[in-house]
Formats: sequence, structure tokens, C-alpha cells
Amino acid sequence: MTQLTKLVSASVSLLTLNLTVLAVGALDTYAQSSPTTTFSDVQPNYWAQPFIRGLAARNIVTGYPDGTFRPEQPVDRDEFAAIIRKAFNQPPIRQIQSGAVYKDIPANYWATRPIEEAYQQGFMAGYPGGYFRPNQPVSKIEAIVALSKGLNLTPNISAVPFPTVAQRVVPQQTTQKAVKRRIFMPLGFTGLLQPLIIPKAQAASTTARQAARPASFIITNTYADANKIPQYAVGDVATATQKNIVVNYPNPKVINPTKPATRGEITALVYQTLVSQGKIEPLAVNSSANKYIVRIPNRNQNTQ
Repeated sequence: MTQLTKLVSASVSLLTLNLTVLAVGALDTYAQSSPTTTFSDVQPNYWAQPFIRGLAARNIVTGYPDGTFRPEQPVDRDEFAAIIRKAFNQPPIRQIQSGAVYKDIPANYWATRPIEEAYQQGFMAGYPGGYFRPNQPVSKIEAIVALSKGLNLTPNISAVPFPTVAQRVVPQQTTQKAVKRRIFMPLGFTGLLQPLIIPKAQAASTTARQAARPASFIITNTYADANKIPQYAVGDVATATQKNIVVNYPNPKVINPTKPATRGEITALVYQTLVSQGKIEPLAVNSSANKYIVRIPNRNQNTQ
């Protein structure tokens, strides 16, 4: 009986030891796989620190083996595709044809899969001739357009600020009673007035065009360098602006559209995009980074 008791006791001790080893191993594994959220070159007062820390905690962006993040380093197209892959899980809207491969993307290239998915989901596309240009820096405007296209963002027309003179005057004109009265003027005098008269049809056409293109008004009234934004990107930038996705440092009014986007800027854009989708919490109200998020001055706009 004593022999049996000793055997049972030894078995229990061995089982306890095994469970302890497994628990410690699990904790070690978790500690090793836990993402790094602090970097030696991203100080607490760095403008993009909250964005970087937020995405790093979700392993959407990572640092380098030397413990740095290099926030001022430009982001190439292959790296941007890799960040998109980690941040979003969109269903594909198009397929790569069997055997179709970008000429400048080798089969064993580190970003082959992210590039393919970024294309299939509608975020990015190649260039004529079958090239992707993976090592080409992404401009800020290209990043904004890619996020808008890939997520199929839709604008909120009611958020258009500062109606134009034509938009304010036309409704008043419709309330006036039409009075048909013939006015006789000397022929020469009417000739002098002709350049000042806008035909009703032309005025109506102008007003209709303005109402149909609200994005241009958002851009003009929001950015000091609006004239540098390519025409093809106006709608996407306006939509992203309405959704508080655009982040401009150091001046929220200056977007610098063609400048290569840095790792800090891309992180901020992706973070705010996730906020707009309700997939991540907005920055704390007292965060200093909030002042760089572009917001349209409209009383009906939701604040974060």
C-alpha cells in the first residue's frame, strides 16, 4: 500500500512539473511574439508616436532589428502593399490571370503575395508594360487614393462647406415673381452691357456643374496647396478628408501631395482609415497628434 502511495505521489509531482514547464513555455512564447510598441528613434513627443504605437501594438507596422522604426524614411510601393495586407482584409474584386506576373517582381520576392493581394483587392495596380516598380517611393496622394479605392470609400455630399456665391443666389432668385416688362435701351448702350450679362442657361449650367463637383470645393477650402493635387485624385482626397483620414504635419492646411510619404505619415493615414471604419479607437482627446488630423469646418461634421 505504501508502495502504491509513493507511485501515485510521484505521478502527481511529475504531472505538476510538466504543467509548470508548459505554462512557462507558453509565457516565454507569448513574450517573444508580443509586438514591440516602443522604438529608440520615436520619442514620446514625436508627432506620429500615437499612430505608430497603435499600429505596432497590432503588428500592422514593425520596426527594424536594431530597435528603430525610422519614421522619416520614405515608404516604397512593396512596403506599402505589405502594410495594407496586415491592416485590411478586403474581398478580392479582380483576379490575376494564371501565369501573369509583374516583370520586375521575381517569384521568390519577399513582397510577392502582398503585392498580388493589393492588386486583387483594388488598392494598387501596376504600370504599363507589366511593371509594378516595387522600390519606387509612394507619394502621399498615391497612398490616399489607394486607401480610398481599395476600401471603396463614398463621400458625404452634405459635408461640403462654404457654398459659392452662385449657390447662395440661385435659391433667392427662384422665390421672386417673374415680371415680364419690356425695357427699351439705345442699341449702343445694350452693346456695352453685353459682357456683363450672363445668359440664364449658362448660369444654370454653371450652377449644376458646381453642385455636381463638390469635391473641388472641399479641396480648395481645406488645403493651401490644393492646386498641386492631381485632378484624378481630387475626389478621393475630398472623401478621405471628409472622413478625417488625412493627417498633415506640421501644417494641417498643407498636404504636400507629390512628396514621398514617410513611414510616420503612412502609419498615420492607415491608423485614421481604421478609425473611420470603426476598427480601432480614435486618439485620445488630449493627444497632441489630434491637431494634425484634417477636419472640415462644418457644424454637422462628427467629431472624433
